[in-house]
Amino acid sequence: MTDPELGGRSPEPAVVSAVCRETDLPVRVLLRLNDGLSTTGGEFTRLVGLAQEYLLLGASSLSFGFLDDDLEIDEATTSELVGSLPEVPWGFHRGFDAALRTDHAWRAVARLPYLDAVASGGSTRGLPVGGDELITRASQDPDVARLLLACGGLGAEQVPWLVRAGVRQFGVGATVRPGRSWSRSYVDAGHVRSWRMLLDDALDRARGVPVDAVEDSA
Repeated sequence: MTDPELGGRSPEPAVVSAVCRETDLPVRVLLRLNDGLSTTGGEFTRLVGLAQEYLLLGASSLSFGFLDDDLEIDEATTSELVGSLPEVPWGFHRGFDAALRTDHAWRAVARLPYLDAVASGGSTRGLPVGGDELITRASQDPDVARLLLACGGLGAEQVPWLVRAGVRQFGVGATVRPGRSWSRSYVDAGHVRSWRMLLDDALDRARGVPVDAVEDSA
């Protein structure tokens, strides 16, 4: 992903190839060619080509999604892109938070095939503003909890509440980079390990694992 401060752009295929060679972890690649949340016919054709190339290079899933001029989920365009790919799992990127009617947006994405994640902070300003609303929504709707990838300024204090609400996907983004800065290109393994431990602990506690057992296994 390039230009993360602007919501991200599709990376060069060479970058995807390098990442896939360096890790055994699943790699999800962003499909986005402009700063907006829609696409043109020419761009769409290029997105399809990029998606197919990313998959051939080893990517396991993709991130994309479109809104229409009324800031509703553009189901037709998004479904067309999904249909051009060989049953590939994908996630709706954070552009989801710009949808005008949140309830309607969640119902719309639930109809889209092969979707396994919706990246959302509950607000265009992220989890510091929209986190409480997301926690409530996830606790009341299992489909939201299953699809939600909580991201956008995720704080450690929010994790236990999100986990209790049934959320199991988290985007840590800049929080695992030195100084929480996208301008520094590397991910700090120690930061990743700390988040993994935090998430595992929150999940154990949500499942009712006794505190002593959690501490003994650490």
